[in-house]
Order: sequence, then structure tokens, then C-alpha cells
Amino acid sequence: MTTFRFSMEMISLKPGQINIGGDLLDLEVPRVMGIVNVTPDSFYAASRVRNSENIVDRVAEMVAEGADIIDVGGCSTRPGTDFVDEKTEEDRVMKALGTIRDNFPNIILSVDTFRSVVAEKAVTEYGVAIINDISGGELDDKMFDTVQRLNVPYVLSHWIPEPVSVAKGDYVASVARWLAPRISKLNSCGVKDIIIDPGFGFGKTMEQNFELLENLEELRVTGMPLLVGLSRKTMIWKTLGINPSDALTGTIALNSIALMKGADIIRVHDVREAVETVKLIKMLLGKDINK
Repeated sequence: MTTFRFSMEMISLKPGQINIGGDLLDLEVPRVMGIVNVTPDSFYAASRVRNSENIVDRVAEMVAEGADIIDVGGCSTRPGTDFVDEKTEEDRVMKALGTIRDNFPNIILSVDTFRSVVAEKAVTEYGVAIINDISGGELDDKMFDTVQRLNVPYVLSHWIPEPVSVAKGDYVASVARWLAPRISKLNSCGVKDIIIDPGFGFGKTMEQNFELLENLEELRVTGMPLLVGLSRKTMIWKTLGINPSDALTGTIALNSIALMKGADIIRVHDVREAVETVKLIKMLLGKDINK
């Protein structure tokens, strides 16, 4: 198997920590990121919230169940969907962030957006701490400069529009090769807090998704925290011949594998189950779950 090596110059953040508003968030024990979709068309219907009352109830439940981060998105990026326009996304996201901040002033917030305008407003007006860009900067050429100026952690996701043919056993190396110049560019812009997301489900065949998960630990060579989003995705429910609403068991199974292979943050729809999974896996690995 071909392994891609990152140079040490690319490693700019101490593994196991991210900077959240001047405070270091410890990742020695993995963190759980809860998903809040303020959209009418996200692939998992139960994750959608449409009004302030629903948003408060959803976030309150996640906080009570142990979510460390709340990730808010206003533009569905599921395969085959048409992106909403920037104004619609901005209106959805800002309304949700205002409601959340009014009710949960201290929760760590992330914004799921590929648009620099939405990211900037979310950070400057609502104190969002993390920009989660599913496109790896590919859909907005201003995103990297915006992240640098805002000085917040950036989730760099592997993203290609369509699957490409890669020799079996070489897919993780191909992902690493894609990530490398973007990490270098972010570093050269002065961005230090980079979180790597392998981008499960984006421009990948079913086989490539599973090969990526099987060899996920190879991406640890970046020295950067690793975020994994597998929750109720196609690779689970299509493999099992079920619907996203029935894919919780599969999600738990694959999240367990991701944690065993070094995931630092798992992005999920079902927080309680994810928190319990983290505790069990870390007990198995001999980590201190009380940190």
C-alpha cells in the first residue's frame, strides 16, 4: 500500500488540541459534534429544525446528552441536491445562531458552510468558534483568507465532485495528496488550527468510503485533529438495504471503528449514542473518560 508522507513543516498544531477563542479544547478524549440542520431538505429528515422552538428543543436535548460542539448548517449538501442561494443560507443560519446564543451562551458553535460570507458573519456576530467547510475551499476562493482573518479553527474536508478511479489500496494516499497542498496553503496564510475531515460520502464510491475507513489511521500522519462524519450516511443504509431513519445501529458500528482508528471528533445526529460509544471505546483503549 502506498503511504503519502506529510512534511513536518505542515504540522502547526499540537495533536490533541484546538484553539477555541483563546482556550485550548483538549481532544485526548474524542469530542462529539451534534448536527443541527436548519434546512427543509437535509438527507435525514429527523435532523431538520424549522423554527426557534424546535431549535431550542433540539440543542437542549443535545447539550443534555453530552454534545461538546453544535454544528449549524443552512444549506443541504447531500448528493444530487441543488445548493440554495447565499441569502437564503445566510438568513437560515443567522436566525438559528441568534436563537442558540440567546439560550445557550456558552456552547461551542460550528457553522457548516462553504461560503466565506456566511462564515464571516457567523463568527463576527455570533461568536461561532469553528468553520466546517465541506468543500475544502473549492467552492469559494475567499474562504482560506477569511479563515485566516477570523483566526478560528477550520475543518478542511476532502471534496471532489465525482468519484475518480484509484487503484485499490491507494485511496487514502490519494486523499492525502489532495489535502497536502491545501494544508500548505492554509499554513502559508497563517492558519494554524486545521482539522482534517476525510469527507465520507463526497465524491466517493461505496468501496472507496469503506477503504478510507479501513485505513483511516494513515491520515494521522498530518499531526492534525481528525473529524469524522459517518452519521446515517449512504454507505451505511445502502449497504444494509434500509433507510437513513433506520441507520443508527450502523452509525454506531462505524463510529466505533473510526474512534479505534484515531478520530478526535465525531459529527453525529444522535448525541447520546455517540457519547456512550466514545466512553466504551476509550475505556477499551485505556483512556481517561472523565477528562
